[in-house]
Amino acid sequence: MKKKWYLNTWLICLLFAFWFAYGIPLLLGIVLLILKNKAEKSATEHTAQLETENTHLKELLTPEMQDAHALQMLVAKLQDEQSAAELSLEKLRQDCQKEIHKKEDALLKIEQEISEKRKQLVQLDEEIIVQEFGLYQPQYDFASALDYKEKLAQIRAEQKELIKAKQAVTGNTNWEVNGNKAKGRKMVSDTEKLLLRAFNNECDDIISRVKYTNFDASLDRIYKSAETISKLGTVMNISINNKYLDLKVKELRLAFEYQQKKQEEKEALKAARAEQREQAKIQKELDEQRKKIEKEQTHYQTAFEKICTQLNLHPDDPDLLSKKQTLEDQLSDIDKALTDIDYRQANMKAGYVYIISNIGAFGENVYKIGMTRRLDPQERVDELGDASVPFNFDVHAMIFSDDAPALEAALHKAFEDRKLNMVNRRREFFNVTLDEIKDVVKKNFDKTVEFVDVPDAEQFRISQKMKLNAQS
Repeated sequence: MKKKWYLNTWLICLLFAFWFAYGIPLLLGIVLLILKNKAEKSATEHTAQLETENTHLKELLTPEMQDAHALQMLVAKLQDEQSAAELSLEKLRQDCQKEIHKKEDALLKIEQEISEKRKQLVQLDEEIIVQEFGLYQPQYDFASALDYKEKLAQIRAEQKELIKAKQAVTGNTNWEVNGNKAKGRKMVSDTEKLLLRAFNNECDDIISRVKYTNFDASLDRIYKSAETISKLGTVMNISINNKYLDLKVKELRLAFEYQQKKQEEKEALKAARAEQREQAKIQKELDEQRKKIEKEQTHYQTAFEKICTQLNLHPDDPDLLSKKQTLEDQLSDIDKALTDIDYRQANMKAGYVYIISNIGAFGENVYKIGMTRRLDPQERVDELGDASVPFNFDVHAMIFSDDAPALEAALHKAFEDRKLNMVNRRREFFNVTLDEIKDVVKKNFDKTVEFVDVPDAEQFRISQKMKLNAQS
């Protein structure tokens, strides 16, 4: 209900304030006050009536309608909360977007710095990062390490000549210091010496550390070092002479190839010494075997002579005749053994070609194909299965040949592209199947050879079972 303007409290108070004006304002104020009281009473009654009606209407509502009303109120409340949450979420999204832009800018800046650093550094730490490398193509083909050493001395002598002739680095000879050209030339000369010394020290360090895995990186570092020196000497136009730089590159290549040749000669010397030891061991075995057989021969010959003497007295004694036959057979075997020893000493190519595997150490289809001239070839196999491998080797075939090196060479040649170690040719391990080995043996050996297809690998198989039992 709308309140009438003339019933406002302030107007009534104003009329009472002017009571002295012939009493009219006072009279009007009393009338308006009476009307105001009636209006307020009427409004109170109307409000009470509305509340009663509201209560009555609520009583008329069914429980479902009351629940719907409550649900409507809840929906309205949730909508208000949703609106507030959406506003908060939008603000948070905007803040996150700003933060993302900041991080992206910072990341872009870091990537640019990394890119710049990569241009300056080829590798950060050779002990941690082994860079990818390609196959090195030798530039020199000297017969011995001594030839490489002599060439290295020659290259270094050429470098010294360029330094003495002041042609290792170039600079601005017209430089002046306080208008004095002599002081300017001295300053340029001193700076050239300083930068050349820095370049030489860095090259010496690079060359001393060069190896197969970092050759490309080392070469790049020498070029980048020369480039850095040129940047440092930009003001005075100081730079490394190209001829001097080429000599440093040659020195790097020679130093690397010199190391390779030294290692190759070291391996060859090691193999030669091993061969000498093997030959000495074989000779010792032959000598000991000869002494043993000759001792047996003497023993049996003495016994045979005694039997012959007794037979002269009793020619028809069956026991003596039997013993004589036995001794003759034994002496015949001894003669064959001595003949075999003579043959082995005279024929240095006679020996055994062995085919062995070690599945516990190398896995399936990896075989070592080697040769030995030992009287007992198993000794050589046992030596190979020492503490350097976790399990003993298993023999798949032991082939005696009058020309064992030729048979071994034929097998090696047939599987040349299947070697595990393509660098050191003396490592006789091949990734092949036993059937492939059998085919090559048949083509190059005219006798029957027995192969053991499945290796015992006893210790390996027991170890596998023990691991399974431990896990279960």
